[in-house]
Amino acid sequence: MTGTNPTFAGDLLALIFNATTIANIAINATSSPITNVYVSLHTADPTSGTQATSEAAYTSYARVGVARTSGGWTVSTNTVVPVATISFPAATGGSETESYAGLGQSASGATLLFFAGSISPTISVSNGVTPQLSTSSQLTLS
Repeated sequence: MTGTNPTFAGDLLALIFNATTIANIAINATSSPITNVYVSLHTADPTSGTQATSEAAYTSYARVGVARTSGGWTVSTNTVVPVATISFPAATGGSETESYAGLGQSASGATLLFFAGSISPTISVSNGVTPQLSTSSQLTLS
């Protein structure tokens, strides 16, 4: 079986990114739900591992938390985009090329990776560069 109904895909993305209930299927965790989705950068495809797989390692790198609300993410049909540009810490050393972005549940560590996808164009990071993902960066669930 392949493919996802676009309406359900949108509902699933709204649950993950906006903490919106899917009627008769799922509610946002009531005791201690995550409040941010953490965005990460990767030098290679991390989808077969955790959020730490092939994760950026330039000096001063850190994942960026984006609020799990409509103020952090816009969900439309089967697509999600950040409401504002996502800026990572400026590099203070090291150089590498970021070719994937990841979305997961924790600020650090080898934790659950929700989604990952390639970045086009890739981001060349070196001293003084502030990597960014723009509001046109999108995840499409199909």
